Amino acid sequence: MDKLKKVLSGQDAEDRGGLAEVADTSSLSWNTRIKGFIACFVAGILCSLLGTFLLWVPRKGLYLFAVFYTFGNIASIGSTVFLMGPMKQLKRMVEPTRLIATIMVLLCFTLTLCSAFWWHNKGLALIFCILQSLALTWYSLSYIPFARDAVKKCFSACLE
Repeated sequence: MDKLKKVLSGQDAEDRGGLAEVADTSSLSWNTRIKGFIACFVAGILCSLLGTFLLWVPRKGLYLFAVFYTFGNIASIGSTVFLMGPMKQLKRMVEPTRLIATIMVLLCFTLTLCSAFWWHNKGLALIFCILQSLALTWYSLSYIPFARDAVKKCFSACLE
């Protein structure tokens, strides 16, 4: 009976799969989670800033910009994994309220890198970086209750 309770409560140490190991990564202490979040978020911001400065390097600037800016934004999004855990983060990313925003963010990441490496178009890369920032902002607002509604009302009031 005790064995059954352990298995049903998830405390069975035997036969641990990869999913159980991923779940354990979210069992960090709150202090460690905050430190991980801050470190990853600051690294993301620094990468994005470095990418912006590298844009003006002759010849290779566009490539460096696209890579550093995109990876900086990925690190910034990834920093929230420390707060929520990886599985909860993935589940929240595909919730109906933020699914479109998640798709737009991932699409902008991909198109930024494609415009730099395959299409060699600086203007397009800059446009996708701007769209990347807008998509990330919209995605981030989805975690704040009523923030999207407030932004919509603000823009509708400004456009009237």
